[in-house]
Amino acid sequence: MKVRLKPINPKRISDQVFDQLRSLIFRGDYQPGQKIMTERELAQALRVSRNSVREAINKLVTLGFVEQRQGQGTFVRSLDEAVKIPLAAVMEAQDASLIDLLEMRMGIECTSASLAAQRATAADLESIEKAFEEMKADTRVGGLGTKGDLTFHMAIATATKNPLQFYIMKNVSDFLHVGIRENLLHLYEDPANIASILQQHKAILQAIRSGDAEAAYNTMQTHIDYVIRFFRNRK
Repeated sequence: MKVRLKPINPKRISDQVFDQLRSLIFRGDYQPGQKIMTERELAQALRVSRNSVREAINKLVTLGFVEQRQGQGTFVRSLDEAVKIPLAAVMEAQDASLIDLLEMRMGIECTSASLAAQRATAADLESIEKAFEEMKADTRVGGLGTKGDLTFHMAIATATKNPLQFYIMKNVSDFLHVGIRENLLHLYEDPANIASILQQHKAILQAIRSGDAEAAYNTMQTHIDYVIRFFRNRK
């Protein structure tokens, strides 16, 4: 039997640049609204051509991760712009509820946690843990920890090394944390809920750190199910 093999092509330089910049955005090294380095600076730092950098940035713009402002530079898109994403229009047209969104998030994030447990690098684990510590620190001073929460889940999505996984997750999380922030505040206002959520995130972190894909899936499922049950009980 003749076996068909496809030639292995090395990854394009521009794609490698794109991967690095995208990871910096999702890890929070580049914050929403922050200006990124110029093409020349990036080319020098990465030791690649400006054309490769330009192609990578154009891809980031197309996917909605950054925006280019005439005469000012390239900026990471603000989370407040998430309300403009297609998901918002779809939810409105289909009369979808917060529960519907959370149920969709269940499938995406459980898979993300499982893949992250298998693929996370040391840098990924550091980003996830840093976000968790940010959540804890914010709640200690009376905050809700929502920024750290969002960063935590995006760091996990980044650790999957699956570009579609964290692109979809970005749209879902941005809309969840910005478009319906008022609803989420009800969840975080109760100190008992905050303590439970912190414990759930700690369990997710430990499972991913240990490389246990099944435990990571289950702990994420427990967390999102907790949120779903909260909102169902509020009806």
